[in-house]
Amino acid sequence: MTRDSKIVERGVLAPQGFLASGIACGLKTRQGSPDMAMLLSESVATAAGLFTTNHVQAAPVQICRRLLRRARARGVIVNAGNANACTGETGLRDAEEMCRLAALCTGAKAAEFLVASTGIIGRPLPMTKVRAGIRLAAGSLGRTSDHDEAFARAIMTTDTVPKTAATTLNLAGRRVTIGGAAKGSGMIAPRLATMLAFITTDCAISAPMLRRALREVARNTFNALTVDGDCSTNDTVLILANGLAGNTPIRKEDASWRAFRDALFSVCRALAMAIARDGEGATRLVTVTVSGARTERAARTVARCIAESPLVKTAIHGGDPNWGRIICAAGYAGPKVAPERMCLCINGVTLFRNGLPTRVGPDRLARCISGQEVSVRLDLGMGRRSATFWTCDLSKEYIAINSEYHT
Repeated sequence: MTRDSKIVERGVLAPQGFLASGIACGLKTRQGSPDMAMLLSESVATAAGLFTTNHVQAAPVQICRRLLRRARARGVIVNAGNANACTGETGLRDAEEMCRLAALCTGAKAAEFLVASTGIIGRPLPMTKVRAGIRLAAGSLGRTSDHDEAFARAIMTTDTVPKTAATTLNLAGRRVTIGGAAKGSGMIAPRLATMLAFITTDCAISAPMLRRALREVARNTFNALTVDGDCSTNDTVLILANGLAGNTPIRKEDASWRAFRDALFSVCRALAMAIARDGEGATRLVTVTVSGARTERAARTVARCIAESPLVKTAIHGGDPNWGRIICAAGYAGPKVAPERMCLCINGVTLFRNGLPTRVGPDRLARCISGQEVSVRLDLGMGRRSATFWTCDLSKEYIAINSEYHT
């Protein structure tokens, strides 16, 4: 996949034909914080989604899985502050009601609205507030940059900043745009998806080709992301393609599909990196690249093990280039490795090669890990496959946030 698409600071309203809103209806403990978001396509869109592989799945995940069998949607209703997970049949009915009411308020069909939730697990939704919030969100829909940002802010929980990205591409003389917004800061160890991500495009594309593009892209973006190793009950990625760009519909794996996939990769990569950068209590974005592996699976396994190691993450937080922890994590990851073949670099400084530490002075050693972005590159010297994971450092603030996050 090419990775040179120009990313701009736009969100779900970058493509043609979408409306969005974000309002406060009292679901969050912080009074006045936005917590209800709505996304609407002016026309019925082709839709696809990816979800958590946690066997404990929230009600909105179950409802979305069922609705996406049609591969068509007009919009998404999202609430923050309450996950609607582990809430039984009541939770399922509440998620279905959210879809019905959002559709009623926007002139769509009930089966055309998808739903997503994030927040505290195990509490029933306060449906009186939810109903009022959906009506207010529908009445607040718009297409300005303020609406774009309001949507991105309303889906946040412990995030400190909204996360948006967009790009454009040319398909046979037609300008196609892809935009997205995501939330996620903790409980991030996605398998098929991340916490919540919503992607829009005005590209005309068939459902099978849209699903294939999303799956391929997620593997090396959202599925190459870890903050704390916990896989959520609510992980959801949804993409809506309304076709208003007027391009010849993409129906097969041709040059147009590859160009679309590569542009989608750029947007999803930017969103995944933004989540890692904003990890709970994080002060450093960490990129872990493992090369020289026999298989891609081996490279991914080692990269993920390094990225999730508490010892590696705490060393990075402390600005301590304790490279031994990285080599150790590679050794217990599972795939067979040989230290005498390894070469480890941190921010371009080679610290370990051919089984031995290099001669790096203490000042240079300290400087190599002092910035806000840390690049860890480990060549296993055993093959030609590689993989990259994004993560962040592990700080005292992470413990504080999660010890005070009441359930």
